[in-house]
Amino acid sequence: MPSWLLRRLGALVAAALALSCAPLAAHDLWIEPATFSPEPGQVVGVRLRVGQDLLGDPVPRDPALVNQFVVEDGGGRRPLAGRNGADPAGFLRVAQPGLLVIGYLSNPSAIELAAEKFNQYLKEEGLDAVAAVRARRKETGARARELFSRCAKSLVVSGPPSQAHGDRLLGFTLELVAERNPYALRAGEDLPVRLMYEKRPLAGALVVAMNRLDPSEKQAARTDNDGRVRFRLRQGGMWLVKAVHMVPAPAGANAEWASYWASLTFEPRTTIAPN
Repeated sequence: MPSWLLRRLGALVAAALALSCAPLAAHDLWIEPATFSPEPGQVVGVRLRVGQDLLGDPVPRDPALVNQFVVEDGGGRRPLAGRNGADPAGFLRVAQPGLLVIGYLSNPSAIELAAEKFNQYLKEEGLDAVAAVRARRKETGARARELFSRCAKSLVVSGPPSQAHGDRLLGFTLELVAERNPYALRAGEDLPVRLMYEKRPLAGALVVAMNRLDPSEKQAARTDNDGRVRFRLRQGGMWLVKAVHMVPAPAGANAEWASYWASLTFEPRTTIAPN
């Protein structure tokens, strides 16, 4: 059995164990279309998945949670149709060649976590500033109430990829934006990604990239003053780039913290072509 497959099986087992005990708020949510390279005119099922290390469970369409579920292409933005309670959660028809940007923004959900789980979650997601505030307030041993929102995107390409067709800012509260078309990169070229919070660059946030072929080999970096990180995409397969930002919850929210979970998925058709 190939070594990469053994590593993948090990990662699946570890992720399955983690899913059985980890709090829901500490799970990633991502968009996983039925295909990342549809033909013009094709209808594509758009699935939502929640889990860890790219091992995820289906998230059926829930109208109470959907704030926006859209696709944007050269012709503009339109909502994704879907049936409530169904998986896939939405469907899109590819109207024209180019890069399509799919976006899902959820309404907030409430959760309360024991101190140990909340502290572990802060550590894993790089939320050191929140941990420091809790320590200063002598709240490290206290339970935490949180409102969490999902800000997921996916890039789908129809036809030949071109750097002229790139990712777009959808205006989500927290948003990852690929500053080059990942489908048009060549071997040895980095993918610059920018993290935006309320449409402004977010500095000092942890951004993680992982590939389905081996999600245990994560790339991680903190954003610079302009909200940017760079990743070297060394192989094909589906990529998930993710980040979490947490702020004090608004007054009257019945929670101490509000978190926003951004994700970005794409899948180069093959191993990135050499120069």
